[in-house]
Amino acid sequence: MTSSTTRLTVAQALVRFLSAQYTERDGVRQRLIGATWGIFGHGNVAGIGQALVEYADDMPFHQGRNEQAMVHAAVGYARQSGRLSTHAVTTSIGPGATNLVTGAALATVNHIPVLLLPGDVFATRPADPVLQQLEVPYAGDVSVNDSLRPVSRYFDRVTRPEALVPSALNAMRVLTDPVETGAVTLALPQDVQAEAYDWPDEFFAERTWVVRRPGADPAELAEAVRAIRSARRPVVVAGGGVHHSRAEEALAEFAGSTGIPVASTQAGKGSLRHDHPQDVGGIGHTGTATANELARTADLVIGVGTRYTDFTTASGTLFAGEDVRFLNLNIAPFDGHKLAGRPLIADARSGLQELTAALDMHAYRVAASYVTEYTEDKERWEQRVDACYEADEPDVRPTQPQVLGALDALVDESDVIINAAGSLPGDLHKLWRARSRDQYHLEYGYSCMGYEIPAAIGVKLAAPERSVWALVGDGTYLMMPTEIVTAVQEGIAIKVLLVQNHGYASIGGLSESVGGERFGTAYRHRSPADGSYTGAPLPVDLAANAASLGMRVLRAKTVADLRGALAEARAADTPTCVYVETETADTVSGPPPAQAWWDVPVAETATRPSAVKARELYERHVSTRRRHL
Repeated sequence: MTSSTTRLTVAQALVRFLSAQYTERDGVRQRLIGATWGIFGHGNVAGIGQALVEYADDMPFHQGRNEQAMVHAAVGYARQSGRLSTHAVTTSIGPGATNLVTGAALATVNHIPVLLLPGDVFATRPADPVLQQLEVPYAGDVSVNDSLRPVSRYFDRVTRPEALVPSALNAMRVLTDPVETGAVTLALPQDVQAEAYDWPDEFFAERTWVVRRPGADPAELAEAVRAIRSARRPVVVAGGGVHHSRAEEALAEFAGSTGIPVASTQAGKGSLRHDHPQDVGGIGHTGTATANELARTADLVIGVGTRYTDFTTASGTLFAGEDVRFLNLNIAPFDGHKLAGRPLIADARSGLQELTAALDMHAYRVAASYVTEYTEDKERWEQRVDACYEADEPDVRPTQPQVLGALDALVDESDVIINAAGSLPGDLHKLWRARSRDQYHLEYGYSCMGYEIPAAIGVKLAAPERSVWALVGDGTYLMMPTEIVTAVQEGIAIKVLLVQNHGYASIGGLSESVGGERFGTAYRHRSPADGSYTGAPLPVDLAANAASLGMRVLRAKTVADLRGALAEARAADTPTCVYVETETADTVSGPPPAQAWWDVPVAETATRPSAVKARELYERHVSTRRRHL
């Protein structure tokens, strides 16, 4: 019996196929590709563009302004959706396609699914080269889209219509794999997009991709239980995998029943509410004193869904206990074996539930004295947070921590706070009091400037009932404000908190600490004396810029102004920006300094005193680095 077919172009078939894909986990089913973002050029307008018009009722569409930003929006949507739903992004060939690379790298580094559909040069090569084609003398089958290979978890170039079937199925397989997921790229030659083919109707049938929750191997589980039972000072490091697995309740039960304290990475913050008795805040270079002291004295580090980046481990100097060992609960074997740890390869929620049940059988709980120790330390840290947030004089310009304090006093557990780069991630990791599992949305795997505003749009599309805040400094804002236009066009009521501190404050501080003397990090005129960037601040009005893009802007000059503006923005049902210029933080109201080191190499030889001094300090820190074997 011959199966029935439908004659469609490749682009039409792909759009129909994508509209019929679903995910399912824990009995909850949802659409995998919720919408498509696009900017059109000659490489996709006649193919994917026409197909999106043809099937507008099946595939929602969003018009973007910058290709990288469209990927960020898709990532924001996917993360808010628990990686169970994402967006596709289509571009033309040439610069539109290469603009995807940064966004693709961000998605893959953070294990967030996003589907990229860049146009490509003609497969049939009727005119060679075509507009925007990169000619490679030694290879006729290379295009600029090959730059997406190293930042994609799956890549294919669909050079024949019939090749779309296995390619599309493999793309869905990778997007829904909790270990392998990331950016998936299907490069689409512009002539092939428009070519017709007789497709089997089974290709367009609804298909559900079940997202697995693998449990632990019994032998590994038994070893893990023995390791925990023998530990006197265990600590959990909660990473982004806790959120991806929706394992927050399982972690709270594990921590509550055992008394083991839980520190969190940037991606894992919010795994426990800030007021949970076992939550001790962020860990690593931007972490709290409480968490980092526990890490230094721990005899067992239980990593749950963490990649152990250099910020988390303080570049290999944080976990200093002579007999410290690692137990790594991770769905990815690659991460489960890090730091020579004992692997427990499983879904985070399944693994935590199994650990809790096994430890309950032994009535395991840490010593009461250990609980008292970290509880008192946490109380002392909270007092430091209060001091940073406090603003006794409401009629003065706020410091950055006071800006966060004003926002902290306003929001509830329904608000989402988005940030990615600059000095804000350090302040937020140390100071922010996360009230829900998804309130704290920090993209710090790639720490990509410009992520915040488009990601806020994606998050708001996934959770329209939530108040979504994009926290951006002036440096980040200038990287990618363009999607403000998209928010205005679509009526997406994001809130942008724009902090003006006249330059790259984070890198300026880092530059000073490594002997770079803040060179090239301030937004200032050149000094007539020596040509350095130490003159007057640039007369740039970012609030006026945001307003010119269609956003409602509220200017706040003082702490009192800020409180009022934030409240007004939170109540707004249109895209709204709160603009505030911050005061330089002093030793009283500024954030606490770094509680752990971070390795940024310093010039081994130099004549300037600042660099010589920085090198001496660097060598002292390097001498404490440890290889865990």
